[in-house]
Amino acid sequence: MRVYLLIMLVAATATFLLTPFSRWVALRSGAMTAVRERDVHTVPTPRLGGLGMTLGFAIAVIFASTMPFLDGVFAERQAWAVVGGALLVCALGIADDIWDLDWMAKLAGQALAACFMALGGVQLITLPIGGLTMTSPAVSLFVTVLVVVIAMNAVNFVDGLDGLAAGMIAIGGSAFFLYTYLLTVQSSASDYSDLATLIMAALVGICVGFLPHNFHRARIFMGDSGSMVLGLIIAAAGIVVTGNIDPAVPSAAAFPAFIPLLLPVAVLLLPLLDMTMAVLRRLAQGHSPFHPDRLHLHHRMLALGHSHRRAVLILYVWTAVFAFGTAALVVWPWRWVLLGTAVAAVGALVVTLGPLRTRGRFLDDAPEVPAPSPSTAGDHR
Repeated sequence: MRVYLLIMLVAATATFLLTPFSRWVALRSGAMTAVRERDVHTVPTPRLGGLGMTLGFAIAVIFASTMPFLDGVFAERQAWAVVGGALLVCALGIADDIWDLDWMAKLAGQALAACFMALGGVQLITLPIGGLTMTSPAVSLFVTVLVVVIAMNAVNFVDGLDGLAAGMIAIGGSAFFLYTYLLTVQSSASDYSDLATLIMAALVGICVGFLPHNFHRARIFMGDSGSMVLGLIIAAAGIVVTGNIDPAVPSAAAFPAFIPLLLPVAVLLLPLLDMTMAVLRRLAQGHSPFHPDRLHLHHRMLALGHSHRRAVLILYVWTAVFAFGTAALVVWPWRWVLLGTAVAAVGALVVTLGPLRTRGRFLDDAPEVPAPSPSTAGDHR
């Protein structure tokens, strides 16, 4: 565990230190999020935070590759395939953050990055339910690319409030990290090295390192260069961990077979729900699935009367309920977990719909900062 926590710390520190550089690049390249009718922010804000996050992830993996404890993980090329896929999709996101690419070009670039990662060995071949195997390499590749692209766009859709996407992935990723570590400990008595656990440690680290710059009021947004990278990395961890349970190993019986499939969905449940609702809503209105609007989950939270910070923290709570509730299935009987999750969900519902949204000043936003004058417009906050 200490090795993985060290990797998490390296990822967080590297991202925290590199994010000001990302902001500097964004200011000089024109990668700014203007204030549009559908937006929540009130001043133009740099949006290349994903550059620092991706570099932080790569630095953490490179650091991990020097540790003898993880020699087994780097005996194959999967870890580097994840880093390569992250760099590719980050480059795509940077191009979109600067030039606003067409949605078809973005989709093609996402598929290319997913293909690169899949061909590097991060590919769904078997599922841990009855030993189900993909019928052909082509089907395996297609399903893998589909899963990765959906995850990337789900995180992208939910990235609409300061600190929301980074915090949700940090919380859900922590539950995923604990699960993969427990799985590794139970599966092997002597070797605790594991690629999925490494990936999740680095992912949580880059989110934690980015949050001080991104929480309301954000000095920088992660942009597509960040949200798509987060989606790709968490999808990679989910794909890797599906092959880590061998039904022939007695210790594997302690872990419900469906958890490797269910947990990534639980981590991304709110983003997936938001994306599904947005696509259906826009198609019903005759628009493109990528047509923007102000009806995302975070917009609805603001419409309920919550402040920006309070809405973000409540969505954090919902993420924790679903993610840790699912991860708890590997430790406690499902009846206990179901009861505990139900109680937690009721509490989250009370916080969401209760008097907190209209009464009191708990976690209200700070007073608005006036927009910068032309003489200071070069430093947008």
